[in-house]
Amino acid sequence: MTYKNSILLGTIGAYRDRFHQYQVKRSFEQRLEIAKTIPRTDGVEPVYPQDLGANGSGVAALKDSGLAVSAVNVNIKTEAKFRNGSVTNPDSGIRSEAVQYIKTAMDFAAELGSGMITVCPLIDGWDYAFQVDYVHQWKWAIDAFSQAASYRDDIKVSIEYKAFESRNHILLPSMGKTLHFCDRVGAKNIGITMDVGHALIAGECPAAEVVAAHEAGRLFYVHFNDNDRGADWDMLPASVHLWQTLETLYYLRRLGYDGWVAYDVFTRSGDNAEAISATFEIMEDLDKLLDKIGAATLEKVIQGGVPAQGYRELVKSLL
Repeated sequence: MTYKNSILLGTIGAYRDRFHQYQVKRSFEQRLEIAKTIPRTDGVEPVYPQDLGANGSGVAALKDSGLAVSAVNVNIKTEAKFRNGSVTNPDSGIRSEAVQYIKTAMDFAAELGSGMITVCPLIDGWDYAFQVDYVHQWKWAIDAFSQAASYRDDIKVSIEYKAFESRNHILLPSMGKTLHFCDRVGAKNIGITMDVGHALIAGECPAAEVVAAHEAGRLFYVHFNDNDRGADWDMLPASVHLWQTLETLYYLRRLGYDGWVAYDVFTRSGDNAEAISATFEIMEDLDKLLDKIGAATLEKVIQGGVPAQGYRELVKSLL
């Protein structure tokens, strides 16, 4: 295992859907203390402004915790002012506010010793035909991220794409369109957070998308979780797609990825800190399973290209 484990601090706080609250609310300081107790933790991913505070009130607590920061997650989706979009809001003032959020998060990332922010523009998109102006949306988004990228070139801006939720259709729904978007922005410090669960609901092959982003020089960050491809359930890695998860890890290893890996894993049953601890152990064991199968066997399966033979070998290797 050459990558570094990061905890999305929201995953050890309150968790609710439209019908029920499953986990208790915890303060930022409480979540930091819990993170410090979870084995295999290399760092954390805080949210701006919710965790760090609009004026950085939480920065000191994070520094005092001694925890490394994988990336600062910029939230430009949940506040009421972003209801009609953030970087694509028809109101130029709101668009400017969204860009300023990104710039401020970049400053905090630098102060915290992290070289990256990640942003998932879930509120930027549409629900109905003729609801938005696609021409304007695309240009506004390019302009917003161009401003962010040029603000400081020492901080990576990593875009996390998703097909749907909060909008029925999100502006950046797939790896392909997001890579194209990065090329349109053109800056070297614009790249992609590849979330395995988001790739699954987009009908993608996570391992193949990792390769595409890496080849483009834009694979900045990876989030692991799992789902049934119907919705983004944020389940434990490999709990549904064992082979696809293993394949993704295989290609991360083959490509020499040594960056941060974080985990969008939210639990309805049991303790959420325990779920993160279990996630880290699962990922470590999946790495061991790759070693058990062996690179030679995996290469043989890939080169053979015959599933009947390949899966016979793979399943036997589990015994």
